[in-house]
Amino acid sequence: MELVFLFIGGPEIFIIFIIVLVVFGPSKIPEIARGLGKGMRQVKDATNEIKREINDSAKNQGIDTDIVADINKEVEQVKDNIDDLTGPIKRNM
Repeated sequence: MELVFLFIGGPEIFIIFIIVLVVFGPSKIPEIARGLGKGMRQVKDATNEIKREINDSAKNQGIDTDIVADINKEVEQVKDNIDDLTGPIKRNM
């Protein structure tokens, strides 16, 4: 199984790493990585804060925020009904 990240495969990531190494030098790589890590953390924190505000606002307005759980429950019921219907008729893969 090949490593794919944002539609970029392993060889492309390796080439990008080599270019970054040549352009910035080995001494700057840890500093760049720290900066990227901090930036990603800030984006994640901001995203979580927005989600929390949306959920709080929805709860204050009386909107059901557990829709995903309800959908999953319905899907499981349909799967159980199909399993009951097919019974011993299963395909071997």
